[in-house]
Amino acid sequence: MSILKIARMGHPILRERANEIADPQQAQIQTLVQDMLDTMIDANGLGLAAPQVHVSKRLVIFSISEEQAEYYDCEMMPLSVLINPVLEPLSDTTNTDWEGCLSVPGLRGRVPRYDHIGYRGMSLEGKAFEREARGWHARVVQHECDHLDGILYPQRIENLSDLIFESEIKHHIGSPDDNEITQ
Repeated sequence: MSILKIARMGHPILRERANEIADPQQAQIQTLVQDMLDTMIDANGLGLAAPQVHVSKRLVIFSISEEQAEYYDCEMMPLSVLINPVLEPLSDTTNTDWEGCLSVPGLRGRVPRYDHIGYRGMSLEGKAFEREARGWHARVVQHECDHLDGILYPQRIENLSDLIFESEIKHHIGSPDDNEITQ
């Protein structure tokens, strides 16, 4: 398939609410998902939202490989495709952790997120589903779904001193891994 160009912070598409998808089984949506997967893998990301590849659609993909799960000390997740997702916090408990973004290259920020969420949406086959997520899984889903509402993670940072260059993260959490994985 194709590697798509990733929109970077400042591009207007990243500031708007994405449009609903009426029919997930359309050929163009199927192709978009495959192209997004190729792009996410090429960029070494955990997730990708359609607006990040210049498409105003309410569609996100994410997966957590064995290597990524080990690095982030979380559970593996097979590829998930969320169409028209709706999120709901299932607890008031939040945690703050470091995030990166393919649309905000070179930076990291400490972002508060709900620790336990529920989410629902449609699959690529057009079937409705619901899931619960905790920890890193919940963080990834919230991060990617924020893109659908025109929100980038720096907008969620409570203290701007927690927004740093990746090259400086070693001063905050230890030596960065040369193969660090980004969202």
